[in-house]
Amino acid sequence: MLREIVFDTETTGFNPHEGDRLVEIGAIELINHIPTGKTYHQYINPLREVPQEAFQVHGLSTEFLQNYPRFSEIAKDFLNFVGDDGILVAHNATFDMTFVNYELKHNGFDTLKDHEVVDTLEIAKDKFPGARNNLDALCKRFNIDNSKRTKHGALLDAELLAEVYLELLGGVEPTMNLDQINSVNHNISSTQKKHKDYQQRHFNLSEDELTAHETFLKEKIKDAVWLKEA
Repeated sequence: MLREIVFDTETTGFNPHEGDRLVEIGAIELINHIPTGKTYHQYINPLREVPQEAFQVHGLSTEFLQNYPRFSEIAKDFLNFVGDDGILVAHNATFDMTFVNYELKHNGFDTLKDHEVVDTLEIAKDKFPGARNNLDALCKRFNIDNSKRTKHGALLDAELLAEVYLELLGGVEPTMNLDQINSVNHNISSTQKKHKDYQQRHFNLSEDELTAHETFLKEKIKDAVWLKEA
């Protein structure tokens, strides 16, 4: 079973070593690349003012955040959601991991340094070199509806990123979408990937080539499954 945690963060700035802090974490769980419906979302009191530049990005004000718990109070719940087996998936993962691990370390918790991390930005750059590969651009490329994304929001961005991630992996069954997670009981073990129907191909082989092929099958491949009775 492959378990992945697609997550996103919002912060007061760009560098935790210069006093910037997390203000929001959003995450969703995937099993074998399929959303399970389990999510994690938390606003966080950064114990500092939210700069205007950051407020314009995510819309989370100092006043709004002041009644939410500090990171030290939510760290255990977040770590429990990630678990020991969770592969972390994020867009520009270095940024998010730097903030999360800084907060964990400075609040007396183990960091996530031993977890495997998948950076969807790096995957997108490899697949589409030279193209814009931010979240909005990738949503547009894959026809993913991001109309609700008027500002950055950790949980919404994690949900959009999960859709983008699955498209980067090659796409999923079109009937599966994140809006249906809570109403559909997904049977992960029976979920099958969509396949394409290819036209049958024919090759003109000489008698010598056919004889060599038959000899190879008989002498080199023992107990071939296609020779067994159904």
